[in-house]
Amino acid sequence: MTPESEANRADLGKDPDRVSRMFDQVAAGYDRTNSAMTVGNDALWRAAATRAVAPKRGERILDLGAGTASSSASFAASGAEVVAADFSPGMLAEGKRRHGHLPNLSFVQADATNLPFEDNEFDAVSMSYALRNVQDPKKALRELYRVTKPGGRLVINEFSTPPSALVRGFYRFYNSQVLPRVARVAGTNGGAYDYLNESIRDWPDQRRLAAWIREAGWSNVAYRNLSFGMVALHRATKPTKSSGS
Repeated sequence: MTPESEANRADLGKDPDRVSRMFDQVAAGYDRTNSAMTVGNDALWRAAATRAVAPKRGERILDLGAGTASSSASFAASGAEVVAADFSPGMLAEGKRRHGHLPNLSFVQADATNLPFEDNEFDAVSMSYALRNVQDPKKALRELYRVTKPGGRLVINEFSTPPSALVRGFYRFYNSQVLPRVARVAGTNGGAYDYLNESIRDWPDQRRLAAWIREAGWSNVAYRNLSFGMVALHRATKPTKSSGS
């Protein structure tokens, strides 16, 4: 690991500036590395998230922690107006380079715990593999709730805990021993993927994350496991006024 990558390696304190700089550094090779380290499953997970969001023409959708905007572009293909928001300017710049030609996709630098949007602004909000990197994820869930219209949809796609002990053991071995090496071979900051392993290991399981979502005010909270629970897709809705919430 070079002195530069060491300086830009985040830790579980998740200092926003440090995490942002780390993602700035890996932005150019981020999608290539993700595809390599997930053996192509990232595309399947993105498709599952798009189906869960179910974007429709005329809707306004927030993709928070959008990174290079791969998911944002998938949402925009429906004709919905999509905002790709991220706290990493490097990631947003790469997203604009790749998808900036889409007329219904805009880019905003934003802090997940203090979103620069009005109350009840979006028909659907989504985060993929980003909530885990927020210093105060419960506050981010409350902010997502605030900016979503009553009846609006939440989709959180995040690394999780496989229910099977056998799969869990393989998953932990892969994350700790294989994943950082794949990142280095792909020419990316390997230290960033050391952090990725630590953040996944420290992250709550499916049921606990579902409880956090309910605590933030969301209703109809449910999740389903993808790839044997290595990833979990959580869904919820914001109660309507008529529900009494």
